[in-house]
Order: sequence, then structure tokens, then C-alpha cells
Amino acid sequence: MGRLLSFLILVIDIIVIIDIVKSNKDTEKKILWIIAVVFLPVLGPVLYYFLGRRT
Repeated sequence: MGRLLSFLILVIDIIVIIDIVKSNKDTEKKILWIIAVVFLPVLGPVLYYFLGRRT
């Protein structure tokens, strides 16, 4: 069960990073969001979809 959850978090992180790279944001904002997703693998994608996609 733990491996499945870890794999799911990894897949979600990769999807969010791809979404960040394809966005129209400034390069600095993209880098900051990618760092947030990498260092906060569970909270980073949640924060991005609630806060980052609007800006």
C-alpha cells in the first residue's frame, strides 16, 4: 500500500511539473513553483492548484 501511495504522489508531482512548465508564467515563478513541488511533494501540488494557477 505504501509503494502505491508513493507512486501516486510521484505521478501527481510529474503532472504538476509538466503543467507548470507549459504555463505562461515568468521563468522565475515557474522555478519557484517547481522547487515547491519537489521539496513539498504532497503539499506543493495542492498549493499550486489552489494558488498558483490563478496567477
